Amino acid sequence: MARALAKKAETSTSLLEAAKKVLRQNGHSGLSTRDVAAAAGVPLSQIHYHFGSKQGLMLALFDYLNAQLLDRQNAMFHDATLSLSQRWDRACDYLDEDIASGYVRVLQELIAASWSDPEVAKVVRAGLMGWFELIADLARQAEKELGGLGPFSPEEVAALVSSAFIGGESLFLLGAEKKGAPVRQSLRRVGDAIRMAESKSSKR
Repeated sequence: MARALAKKAETSTSLLEAAKKVLRQNGHSGLSTRDVAAAAGVPLSQIHYHFGSKQGLMLALFDYLNAQLLDRQNAMFHDATLSLSQRWDRACDYLDEDIASGYVRVLQELIAASWSDPEVAKVVRAGLMGWFELIADLARQAEKELGGLGPFSPEEVAALVSSAFIGGESLFLLGAEKKGAPVRQSLRRVGDAIRMAESKSSKR
C-alpha cells in the first residue's frame, strides 16, 4: 500500500514537472495533455487519472509551484537576521530566479486564463492572496520599525508591492526591459529607499 502511494505521488510530480516544461514552451493555449504525458514518459490516461482534465492539471501545477515559493518567501520574510531592506533585496533575487525557473511564465499564463475561466480565477486568486497576506504582515512589521508608512496602511502597501511585482513580471515577459523600461532595476531601487528610511530611523 505504501509503495503504491509513493508511486502515485511520484507519477503526479513527474506530470507536474512535465506540465511546467510544456507550458513554458507552448503557453497555456498551446498546451496539450498528450504533450505533457509524452514529456513525462507516461500514458495519456495517467493525466486523467491524477488530475481529471487539462484544467485540473493546470490548477494542480499552480498549487504545486505556488506552495513551494510561498514557503520559501515565508521563511525569508520571517528571518530576523535580515533587515527590511535585505529582505526586499532577497525578494528581487527571487524574482530573477522565478523568471529563470519558468514560474513567472506559468503564473502569468494562468492569470490570463483566469480572465475567462472562473474556476482558474478562484484558484489563482486564492494563491495570490497568500502572497498579499505575507507582504501585509511584513508591512506591519515595517510600520513598527520605521515609525509609520506615511499615508499608507499595511494593506495598501501590500497591494502596491504585489501589483509592482506582478506588473513587473508582465512587462518583463513582454520584453519591456529590452525596449528600455528598467523594470527589475526599478524594483531594486525600492530597496535603496528602504535603506534610507532605516538609516533615518536608527538616528532617532
